[in-house]
Amino acid sequence: MTAYVFPGQGSQFKGMGKDIFKLFPELVSQADEILGYSIEKLCLEDPDRVLRQTEFTQPALYTVSALSYLKQLQEDGQKPNFLAGHSLGEYVALFAAEVFDFQTGLRLVQKRGQLMSRATGGGMAAVLGMKKDQVKEVLWKNGLKSIDFANHNAETQIVLAGLQKDINEALQAFKEEDCRFIPLNVSAAFHSRYMKIAQEEFERFLTEFSFHPPTIPVISNVHARPYKTTQVKQNLVSQISHAVNWLDTIRFLMGAGEMNIIEIGPGTVLKKLTERITQESMPMPSSEQEGAVQKTTDLAPLLTAKGLGAAAFKKDHNVRYAYVAGGMYAGIASKNLVVRMGKAGLLSYFGTGALPHAEVDRAILEIQEELKENQPYGMNLIYNYANPIEEEKLVDLFLKHRVPRIEVSSYISVTPALVRYRLAGARLDTSGKVKPANRILVKLTRPEVARPFLSPPPEAVVEKLLEEGKISAIEAKLARLMPMVDDLCVEADSAGYTDRGSFITLLPALQQLAEQLQAKYQFAHPVRIGAGGGIGTPHAAAAAFMLGADFILTGSINQCTVEARQSDLVKDLLQQVQVQDMTYTHVGDMYDRATELQVLKKGNLFFSRADKLFEFYKKYPTWEDIEVKKRQQLEEKVFKMPYEEAYQKAEQLFSWYGPDELKKARQNPKFKMGLVFRWYFLVTMEYAQRGIVEQKANFQIRCGPAMGAFNQLLKTTPLEAWKNRHVDGIATFLMEGTAQLLQQRVEQWLPQKTDKPEREK
Repeated sequence: MTAYVFPGQGSQFKGMGKDIFKLFPELVSQADEILGYSIEKLCLEDPDRVLRQTEFTQPALYTVSALSYLKQLQEDGQKPNFLAGHSLGEYVALFAAEVFDFQTGLRLVQKRGQLMSRATGGGMAAVLGMKKDQVKEVLWKNGLKSIDFANHNAETQIVLAGLQKDINEALQAFKEEDCRFIPLNVSAAFHSRYMKIAQEEFERFLTEFSFHPPTIPVISNVHARPYKTTQVKQNLVSQISHAVNWLDTIRFLMGAGEMNIIEIGPGTVLKKLTERITQESMPMPSSEQEGAVQKTTDLAPLLTAKGLGAAAFKKDHNVRYAYVAGGMYAGIASKNLVVRMGKAGLLSYFGTGALPHAEVDRAILEIQEELKENQPYGMNLIYNYANPIEEEKLVDLFLKHRVPRIEVSSYISVTPALVRYRLAGARLDTSGKVKPANRILVKLTRPEVARPFLSPPPEAVVEKLLEEGKISAIEAKLARLMPMVDDLCVEADSAGYTDRGSFITLLPALQQLAEQLQAKYQFAHPVRIGAGGGIGTPHAAAAAFMLGADFILTGSINQCTVEARQSDLVKDLLQQVQVQDMTYTHVGDMYDRATELQVLKKGNLFFSRADKLFEFYKKYPTWEDIEVKKRQQLEEKVFKMPYEEAYQKAEQLFSWYGPDELKKARQNPKFKMGLVFRWYFLVTMEYAQRGIVEQKANFQIRCGPAMGAFNQLLKTTPLEAWKNRHVDGIATFLMEGTAQLLQQRVEQWLPQKTDKPEREK
C-alpha cells in the first residue's frame, strides 16, 4: 500500500516548483486571480522577500504541493491508499481526497495564513532528545503550565508553543536537562491555545463552504486517525489551536499494513521524520485504530468548550457556548457588541438603561436588520425606580418588535409588565408541552427574591391582565404550566450595583431552591441557574461550571473591547487596571435604598465625590444649609457650574427619566438637592462614555475586579491592547481556556499509573 504525505510550513524555499508551474497553466492562472499576485514569481524569485511570511508561505506551499500531487498522479496513473499532511499539508491531502477543489483549498489556506499571521507575542521551541512524558515533567516542576505541545514530530522531537516570556523561561529550565532546546524563528505560538482568536474567525469563515466526503482516507493532525465524513469543518477549525500529532499519524499508517510512505512537495523534512519514526516506534495496534476518532487523548480532550454548561441552554438560545455577555448600562453593551456576538452564534443583551425610547427603538431595528432570524440577541431591562411606567413602555416596544428575549435586573418582585411579556405568544408544541415565545433571563443578587421568578406567573397578576385584555385566554391558561423565567443568573460581587455576594455560596442555594420548586410544579422545561459577577478568567469560569452552573455571564471585561460603546480614553484606562483598582460607593439614584456601586477608583475622583454627596444629602435638609465654602467646592470641582444651573440640567434629564421626581423636587428643597446630586450621578457616566477630557476626574466607570484579573492574564499577549479585544474573541478565549483548565484538573485527579515520577506517588 502507498501513502502520500505533504509538508507544512518550514519546507518552503526560493525556487520551489520550478518544473511544475508550466505543467498546469490554468490552475496557476486561477491561483494568481485568487491571490492577487503571481504565485510563480513568489515561489521562484521572491522579489519582495515575503516567502517566509505566514500569509504568503501557506498559499505558496499549498499550490506547489497540490500541483506536485497532480504531477505524481499523472506519472503513477493510480491514487494512493492513504493521505496525510503536516499542519498546512493536511489541506493538500484533503484536496487530493477530493474534499474540495484546488481553488477552494487555496482560498482556505489564504484566509488561514492571513489569520495566523496576525497573531503576535508568542514563541515556539523544539525539544530534541526527550520523550513527551519527560518534557511534561520538566514543564510541571518549573510551573510552566501555560506552555502547550504544538508538534509531536517523533518520539524525541517535540515542539512547544506559548507566550514568548514563557518560552524564554523554558529555555532556562531545559538547560539543566539532557536535551537540546532550540527556539524557533516564529512570531506566534502556532498550534496552541494562543491561536484561539484566529481559530474563532476561521470557523466563521468556514460557514461559507461545504465539503465532500474524502474519496481516500485522510489522517487527521488532531486525532491521528482517518477523517470522518462529518468531521471536515471541525477538524480544520480545531487544527489551528491543537497540536500536530505526526508521530501517531505515521504509527497509524505503519499499523495499517505494509506501507510505502512518499513525501510529495518541496523539501524532505517528512521523509526524514518518517524514517526516524519507523526505526524508533512501534506500529499502532489495530485495537487502537478501531473507533479511534472517538477516543480521548491529549490532543482530543474529553472536555470541550462547547460541552460546558446546560445543553438545553445552548439549544433554546441557538448558541455555541453556555455563555452570555450581559447588558451593560447606557448602551455600553452596544448594538455593535450585540451584532458581533449574534453573528458568532453567541448570546448578548443590549444595555437599555438610561437610554431614551427612540434610541432603544433604533437599536432594536438595526440589530434585527443585521442579524439573521436564527442568530441570538436580546435586550436588557432595568427596573426604573424613579419612573416605573418606563418599564411598561419598554415592554410595549419589545413586544411591538418581537424581541425574542430580555435580560432583567434590579427587580425585587415580578411585575405585570414582565408577566405580559412572558406570556405573549405562548403556545403548546407538537408534544403538548408549553413553549414560550419570549424568554427571560433574570439577574439576582439575593436568594430571597428568587422564589417568584422560579414559580409560575402570579395568578392575581395573570387574572388582571386577562381582564384588561392584555393577554389572551389561552396565554392565561398556559401561565400555570411555565416558570416566570427560563434562566436565572446568580450575580455575585460585580460591576455596578452589588450586594457583595459570592456565587460560591449563592449558586448552590439557588440551585437547591430551583430543584424544590421544580419538584413542586413539574415544569416541562426547568429553570436553568447560571453564574455571573467576577468572571474574567478561565479559573473563575471553571469554578462556576464545577459548581454546576448551567451557563456563565460576563460584564466588566466586555466594556474594554472594540465593540463596547465606551470612550477610547476609558478603554485606555481599563486595559491597565489591576484587581485592587476598584472600590465601592453609594448609588446616587437610590439614596433611600441600602445599595452600593462598584466602580473604578484609579484615575478619577468620582467615588469619593459620590460618597461626599451622599454624606451631604443625609446631613443637610437643604442646599442652603451646607456651609458656603463646601457649596463653592461642589460647584467648582464637582458640578463645574452653579447649583441652579445644575438643577436646570437635572430638570431636563428627569423630564423623561422620572417626571414624577420633578414634582417632588419643586415642592421639597431637600428632594431638589437630591435631584441635583442624582443628576451628577447619571451624567458622570455620560462624561466617561463620551471621553470628555476636562471631566476625567468625574468619570463614573462601573467595573469589577474581573477586569484586573483579565488584564493580568493577557499580559504580553496580543490581547493586552484593547484594540485587539473583540467581545466574541473574549468569549472563545474564556470558554476554550476553561475547558482546557478543567481537563488538566481532571487528569490530575484521576488515579496515576505506578510508573509515574516520584512526586506523584
